[in-house]
Amino acid sequence: MLSTRALGLTPSLRQAAFSSARNHALKNAIRSSIIVRRSVQTQSLKPEDGTTILNKQRLQRPSSPHFTIYQPQLTWIGSIFNRVTGVALSVLLYGFSLAYLVAPGSFDSTHVIEFVGGLPDAVKYAGKFILALPFTFHSFNGIRHLLWDSGKFLTVKGAYSSGYAVLGATALSTLYLMFQ
Repeated sequence: MLSTRALGLTPSLRQAAFSSARNHALKNAIRSSIIVRRSVQTQSLKPEDGTTILNKQRLQRPSSPHFTIYQPQLTWIGSIFNRVTGVALSVLLYGFSLAYLVAPGSFDSTHVIEFVGGLPDAVKYAGKFILALPFTFHSFNGIRHLLWDSGKFLTVKGAYSSGYAVLGATALSTLYLMFQ
């Protein structure tokens, strides 16, 4: 003996039973007896109470694990270093520009050359390295991004090969500029 449930007819029989207009009252009576309506009490809050509740909820959210669980990858290390070098170069440019505006007599070319000429060689090489590394990395990584914008090196293998090329070119050009 096959039941309507086994044949999958239960939804269609239910629809046929409740489809006529005369059974509309019966349908509403069954629904209202099955569905339990709950009364919900609400209270009005001041705007600052909403902010307090939101701050409590934010404290209970888990923080993103990011650095603690993910293995370092060349792509995100390069991205972070690109941002850091860009900020460092901007700070250097604006810092020197503001210093020149404040005291133009002590930051002109002659005074800067005399000051650097009086420094020990180790300090000169360290200074050249500190200036050349961010400049060369940011420049070569900018070229890499232009290549990405043109649709080249977009695969994982291409991203890693171009990343290693940027690191190699950065190392060579930094050493070249440092020993000039």
